[in-house]
Amino acid sequence: MSMFHEINTPLRTIMTPGPVEVDPRVLRAMSTPILGQFDPAFTQLMNETMEMLRDVFQTKNQWAFPIDGTSRSGLEAVLCSVIKQGDKVLIPIYGRFGHLLTEIAERNGAEIHIIECEWGEVFEQEVIIEEMKRVQPDVLAIVHGETSTGCMQPLDQIGPACRELDVLCIVDAVATIGGTDVKVDEWQLDAVIGGTQKCLSVPSGMAPITYNDRVEQVVAARKKVERGISTEADQKDVLNPIRSNYFDLSQLQDYWGPRRLNHHTEATSMLYALREGVRIVLQEGLEERFARHRFHEKALIEGVKAMGLELFNDVPWKLPMVTCVKIPDGVDGESVRMMLLHQFGIEIASSFGPLHGKIWRIGTMGYSCRKENILFVLAALEAVLLRHQVKVQAGNALQAALNVYESKNIVVKS
Repeated sequence: MSMFHEINTPLRTIMTPGPVEVDPRVLRAMSTPILGQFDPAFTQLMNETMEMLRDVFQTKNQWAFPIDGTSRSGLEAVLCSVIKQGDKVLIPIYGRFGHLLTEIAERNGAEIHIIECEWGEVFEQEVIIEEMKRVQPDVLAIVHGETSTGCMQPLDQIGPACRELDVLCIVDAVATIGGTDVKVDEWQLDAVIGGTQKCLSVPSGMAPITYNDRVEQVVAARKKVERGISTEADQKDVLNPIRSNYFDLSQLQDYWGPRRLNHHTEATSMLYALREGVRIVLQEGLEERFARHRFHEKALIEGVKAMGLELFNDVPWKLPMVTCVKIPDGVDGESVRMMLLHQFGIEIASSFGPLHGKIWRIGTMGYSCRKENILFVLAALEAVLLRHQVKVQAGNALQAALNVYESKNIVVKS
């Protein structure tokens, strides 16, 4: 029989668009002793997490809680609880994750309507609004921050238009929550899905979501409580029950609400992690946290440009936490990434689809968004490119980044 050693993972500087380095305070919280899921001490932690999530989502919604599973579980839970067979769903696609929304909606029987723009672009909001008027969908599903292209879709006009047209607006904010503004109430977004493993700096394994009364009404009309835990009052005919049991928001409401319906066994340690993660976000302050992400982004961008490299997403709609760098002609992008990993312990990302092999994606998210990480990745990238015979402006990158950091105009916590 094989004997296995205890886990001893190498130390890495993770500068991808997710996952990112986990805040040490979150790791400590995960070592907290396990409680039973209906222990009053634990349900109090659940309630506190919901309260803090409302603040992070900038909403007064009653429902703000995590789905146990990766970010995709949150997308699945919201979409499969809302979409019934034959519903019209409009999906604007400007990168990989718009295609994911399409995939999930298709599998739930939706009538799909798509508009697409080139990867690296985003939509004028009026284009989406006009398409909604033409298609008259039941649901608009859209990505806020597209990590595959490093671009961010404006939503402030789209949400109010959805309200006027009686369209449910469902937003993938996996990449943006905790790193830049996601104004759920102000932008009139009906349901928003976040992620833990990006700007919240919590391990992958939960998907915080929030949704309003408009979504709750749709979910309530499809509610079917499973037989083993239902009461006589629960037993009624439902025309279009939610197809998934696990991703059933109607039953999850009863789990997270006062009824405490025994739907599943909560991921206790992950709940500890999420609670600590959102507590840290609120302790730092939303505006301060967003400013920190923009500040370190600026240092990275100035360093990349000073090195002589070109950005792919140097546009007004750039996602503040993902910087996409064009791979120089004739350079093996994967060879550069592997040398960064093996020689320096730094991980950056490649991309997908039409951008595969054409760009590197450098994430500056959450706890990974720190001065020492920015300086380290710039120095290492320069050294690796020199080893690959790329003509870079040696020494300029760090000086440009240091100019940003030594600027007296901006004072931001590292």
